[in-house]
Amino acid sequence: MSRCVRQLLLISSSRLEGYEPLEFAANDINTLLKKNNVSTLLFIPYALKDHDTYLANTTKIFSKWGYEVVGIHNSRNPIEAVQKAQAIFVGGGNTFRLLKTLYDNQLIDAIQRRVLEEGVPYIGASAGTNVATQSIHTTNDMPIVFPKSFEGLALVPFNINPHYLDADKNSTHKGETREERIIQYLEEAHAGPVLGLREGSWLQVEGCKATLKGLYAARLFVPKKDAKEYESGNDMSFLLDDDWICRCKQ
Repeated sequence: MSRCVRQLLLISSSRLEGYEPLEFAANDINTLLKKNNVSTLLFIPYALKDHDTYLANTTKIFSKWGYEVVGIHNSRNPIEAVQKAQAIFVGGGNTFRLLKTLYDNQLIDAIQRRVLEEGVPYIGASAGTNVATQSIHTTNDMPIVFPKSFEGLALVPFNINPHYLDADKNSTHKGETREERIIQYLEEAHAGPVLGLREGSWLQVEGCKATLKGLYAARLFVPKKDAKEYESGNDMSFLLDDDWICRCKQ
């Protein structure tokens, strides 16, 4: 599948202290939707159990900006809903539940075709960002259900850890840090790069160009190398290079 037309906003979380939901990313969200003449978003609320309440809350956010929101759960044919979507927004919640439902409704291929071949805008937040990546191995969520595969939509060829947290040096907690858990993942032969997105940050992908956006830096983990910090505004296009990804796994 061609990736040169993809248009993605992969957001760490929809909520951030001091902001209304998604307010901190409103400029990029609106720029993406308006340049594609989007009037209606297809919302995928599968990460939470109560789809209707989730839809109502999401509608409040986007209606302020002038968009209609349609919940995929209200469609008799979810595949057809994806095929007709002007843009897709996948919200947060439990990543395992979200991915399982995408597989159960046979939506993986349909979303991939719309986004990677037809350039339909895709916005993900939290779990919606997790499933957009190569796999959900680096989610923070509990496996409350078992999807048929951990493989995600592969809209990008690496993994993201949303809600990335730095270790608190003043904490008395002695459990594993987020960094330690990601390093454990990197010890596996199948593991590739992981971008740790802190709250209030997101990755913007336009074709083969990726840019780190938002209020904070991100931390990139690569097998057999030290983690590296990248400031907001940094060009992250190398993450989309399949040859670079392959070298990272060697």
